[in-house]
Amino acid sequence: MANESPLDRFRQALTGAARAISREPELDVSWTADAPVQVGESIRVPMPGRTLPRDQAQQARGFADSFALRLRHHNPALHNRNAPADPSARMCYDAVEAVRYEALGENNYAGIRNNLAASLDVRMASDPISRAGNSDEVPIQTALALLLREKLTGQPIPLAARGGVDFVRGWIEDKAGADFERLALSIDDQKAFQSLSLDMLKHLELVQGEEIEQPSNEEGDEQAGDDGGEDDADADNDPGEEQRPQEITSDGGEGEEEGEHEQEAGQDQESADGDIGDEGEEGMMPVRPNRPWTEDPANFDYKVFTEEFDEVVSAAELCDEDELTRLRAYLDSQLTGLQGVVTKLANRLQRRLMAQQNRSWDFDQEEGLLDAARLARVVISPGHSLSYKVEHDQEFKDTIVTLLIDNSGSMRGRPISIAAISADIMARTLERCGVKVEVLGFTTRAWKGGASREKWLAGGKPAQPGRLNDLRHIVYKKADEPMRRARKNLGLMMREGLLKENIDGEALLWAHARLLARPEDRRILMVISDGAPVDDSTLSVNSAGYLEQHLRKVIDWIERQSPVQLVAIGIGHDVTRYYKRAVTIMDVEQLGGTIIEQLADLFEVD
Repeated sequence: MANESPLDRFRQALTGAARAISREPELDVSWTADAPVQVGESIRVPMPGRTLPRDQAQQARGFADSFALRLRHHNPALHNRNAPADPSARMCYDAVEAVRYEALGENNYAGIRNNLAASLDVRMASDPISRAGNSDEVPIQTALALLLREKLTGQPIPLAARGGVDFVRGWIEDKAGADFERLALSIDDQKAFQSLSLDMLKHLELVQGEEIEQPSNEEGDEQAGDDGGEDDADADNDPGEEQRPQEITSDGGEGEEEGEHEQEAGQDQESADGDIGDEGEEGMMPVRPNRPWTEDPANFDYKVFTEEFDEVVSAAELCDEDELTRLRAYLDSQLTGLQGVVTKLANRLQRRLMAQQNRSWDFDQEEGLLDAARLARVVISPGHSLSYKVEHDQEFKDTIVTLLIDNSGSMRGRPISIAAISADIMARTLERCGVKVEVLGFTTRAWKGGASREKWLAGGKPAQPGRLNDLRHIVYKKADEPMRRARKNLGLMMREGLLKENIDGEALLWAHARLLARPEDRRILMVISDGAPVDDSTLSVNSAGYLEQHLRKVIDWIERQSPVQLVAIGIGHDVTRYYKRAVTIMDVEQLGGTIIEQLADLFEVD
């Protein structure tokens, strides 16, 4: 068709290829701004740029090919029947199965091999294995999957992951090298491959020796080959499986959608087993475990060892004027080419807001201004009386929006750039619409505890000290400050050494308290983050999940009891496991299509 765009034609080609690979004639492929997902006969993959850059197009093809191969060669009921209960073992079990069904495509089709390799390169660039400095920091499920892929397909380890894999290659091959050989001979038989996978996990000491449950219906299991994808009912009941065919992905559970069953969380492979960096250097950034929390807390049950070294500081105090100017210029260079996005976003949101603020009319009144549009009916039927209209003002609440930005080390690079650009675009847009905006950031003053930890050590290291690091909360823009004065401050996020660790729960409470002190009728808190709270010092001396538990309780309290409206934007990672209202963006090009709807919905008149 003449009106079809290149993206439309590309999507049609993806759909045709996916249908051919999966042998599902009703399979549909569509774009998403969130994590790639496959539910039933629907596949959603990341949308490439309008000009179809080769790397982005090939990445989308890789995701689509993987989902299609899963539908054709994977039986989820058989896979789940003997899945190990231990989370680490489950992640490895899922990862090697993904390698199996992807290898069936890679070995038979050169195009699929190239597509999967391209998407794998992108994922490995952000995986914790690419930052590993020693064997303890290597996520075992990623290394195991990459080594098995190397054996099954002959494809090399992606460059970004090569160093991390080398740390554990000898150990894995020593314990499971013979298992690799046996797995390669069973690649076409999911049932046999599953049994051998469990044997391999035992040899790696990831699971204990357990009897494999024999299925009650042998005939159903024999469909695990080419017809393995026909069990749609079972597939739909396993959200973790439906949404994560790419098991050798990065450290977050990117495929879990809002509303999925959290009771499946113990079996989900959504974390890299909490591979928190052990080094205090800038290069060793904390890795987000993104573990789901299934409890519904009644209170915060959280304490702070000391607040003596915490600080709330303006961005201008952390950087001299010249450096701030240089950093802002660097951020502006990344905004080049996005002016169209800014203008489009501003215009669309402004129309939505102004439509609520403009005056409106009451028609068919007994008095007021004559309604000329209804004069025709009087001419046609003189028996009708004249109609009048009365103008009245539409109620529109005074509104303030706080943008709370995660300034942690795991946001370093592209994510923090996206966050800063997002804040810049949204602040300018909302200000243009007459909505006040405050921009805040949160991190810590030091790696591994800083002065708080030193005080704890000097005090004899009391047990369960609670939060054990020095908070740094940054004010980039005050609510009553015009954006033209504060725009330079956003460049601070580009500064080397600023991004450290993050304690999200206390940051939320801080931003929430500032909002409650404001006089506006409507208060909106928008969190821009990439996952779970991480602070090595605190987590090393408290119970597991201590910071994440606190964050969940704070979010639950705000969402259920506070007058503040809470929404989150995930940068490259799904945050719907924490926030009821959330959206994920993968790149700044997706801002216009995702953030605009979130903002506009929040501004709808109650």
